[in-house]
Amino acid sequence: MNNFMTLLINIGPIILMFIIFYFLLIVPEKKRKKKYQSMVDELKVNDEIVTRGGIIGKISHIDDKSVTIETSSAKTKIKLDKSGIAYKATNE
Repeated sequence: MNNFMTLLINIGPIILMFIIFYFLLIVPEKKRKKKYQSMVDELKVNDEIVTRGGIIGKISHIDDKSVTIETSSAKTKIKLDKSGIAYKATNE
């Protein structure tokens, strides 16, 4: 019984540290990824987006893994992977 208590006292802080690490880092990251994935899944043609590189454009075509955006009045088209989308601009 004495060995068990000693073991618990020695390992307890490490277990507590992993529990705190899980709730402070892993859970919020999972929530962020889920929110981002739902935003990407809900994109449709004519939505205005901002890429991770800072390019602003309107979606003109959507594939399974990529989107094509128009970035200027000259109808410049850029095809990019969906993971390159930073966020949807709120112009609604």
